[in-house]
Amino acid sequence: MSQNSHSGNLPPHNEKPDENVIVNRLLSATLDGLSAKPIEVEATFTKGLPGFAVVGLVSSDIQEAKERTKSALLINGFKFPPLKITINLSPSDIKKKGTHFDLSIAVMVALQKESIEEEDLFVFGELGLDGRVKSSSTLFPIILSLKEQGILKRAMVPKAAMPHLSHIAGVEFIPVETLEEAIGVLKNKNFQAATQAFSYQSLSMTVADQIYYYEEEIGSDFLDIKGQGVAKRAALIAAAGMHNFIMEGSPGCGKSMIAKRLKDILPPLREADMLAIAKHQFLDGTTPTFQAIRPIRSPHHTATSASIFGGGSFQAKIGEVALAHKGMLFFDELPHFSKNILEALREPLQDKRVNISRVNSKVEYEADIMFVAAMNPCPCGNLLSKRKACRCSEQEIKRYKNRLSDPFLDRIDLFVVMQEVSVEDKQDIDSQTMKKQVNQAFIRQKERGQTNLNGKLLEEEIERFCQLSTDAEKVLISAIDRFGLSHRSIGSIKKVARTIADLDQAVIIEKKHLLEALSYRRR
Repeated sequence: MSQNSHSGNLPPHNEKPDENVIVNRLLSATLDGLSAKPIEVEATFTKGLPGFAVVGLVSSDIQEAKERTKSALLINGFKFPPLKITINLSPSDIKKKGTHFDLSIAVMVALQKESIEEEDLFVFGELGLDGRVKSSSTLFPIILSLKEQGILKRAMVPKAAMPHLSHIAGVEFIPVETLEEAIGVLKNKNFQAATQAFSYQSLSMTVADQIYYYEEEIGSDFLDIKGQGVAKRAALIAAAGMHNFIMEGSPGCGKSMIAKRLKDILPPLREADMLAIAKHQFLDGTTPTFQAIRPIRSPHHTATSASIFGGGSFQAKIGEVALAHKGMLFFDELPHFSKNILEALREPLQDKRVNISRVNSKVEYEADIMFVAAMNPCPCGNLLSKRKACRCSEQEIKRYKNRLSDPFLDRIDLFVVMQEVSVEDKQDIDSQTMKKQVNQAFIRQKERGQTNLNGKLLEEEIERFCQLSTDAEKVLISAIDRFGLSHRSIGSIKKVARTIADLDQAVIIEKKHLLEALSYRRR
């Protein structure tokens, strides 16, 4: 065989590549759970049978982008060349999804003979058939995640998305309304960044050089609840420290009323917290208001594990626990929830995150929640009633109580047995007064240098911030011997006592604070 021969269709090693072929690159991104992964969009135009292919482990909505792109380009006067067009989304081992790749694919095709050298420019946008650039529900979570990772500096985005995206500081946004405008910006390198200003309508306070936002408006007032002084005091403590809280009592005594009023007295939020809440709301398909309102989620006890924790047969989706991030998750009729759900709840209550494993994906969601629950004392609900007879047998009551395991209950800081409703019950404290007390306690926690509020303190933080007086220390030692408290229970009591001391404007935890904290322990 001659030395000059070669096999297959490969060119000889001394043949130069076609200089007319330009490989252009732009950046985009895809979501993997709550984390965005940068994706490089590459395009080549080669001689051969005319065609248009998008490769790189792409989903059906990206394959459909070819048709949207063709229509948008043809309507805007672009003529497809008689070449084979290949769009590659790299790296190829990451599953890509989302309609926001449309704009990057379209401009790569339109600028086939131009050299695009903007290595740090990300391009996002869904295309209409007429070339309009539209927003999508995943755009905000993607851009926020890239910014938090320090990857994103500049981004071309739909102008329609700017009212939401302008809340993300530190990113130069180049808003475009049409494909033609986007092509012009890239061709002329006219990267005019948007300067759209935004301001939060919420009230704000500055503590230790950090701005926190809160709302003054009250929806449902605690003044509507007559009596139940102990339960309302426990609710105040729970709100001030974001403690996990369970109420037990007869039907109609006000458990759900207290839970629903808690959301209006919860502590203020940082801007980063508000953005995290908005990110989760976008992933749920709802449009956030960017108000300083902590979310409250209250799934029914018949809800599936997938709806509460997130999941799906192929692609993991966000669930109720993650949607309650930085807010409150309320379980009414607690023992009626599946035992699997209650046991699985131990992970987010302990680690403040949810891990979902599927055959095709593993996803981790943030879930820093305040857990609140209500339950009856027995299946019929009349065990604690002085007026109604309980119809349950001892075996039924035992089975009902045993649905809640000790490891699960060990993660609850406050337990309250509700009082029975009486005609002598009076109105006492309103939500505005309680909210002021919560804010004062919040300020004390932040001025101490706490990153986490009292209910979410880590082990090492408990030792640092929960300082007991000599008398309080003696009471705690006595309680440990008498009640056989676990290590986690001791930590819970200290955290609750710290919040009570903060509400009392006390520097260290005194004996009276610890005694009150012990009164809320599980019996």
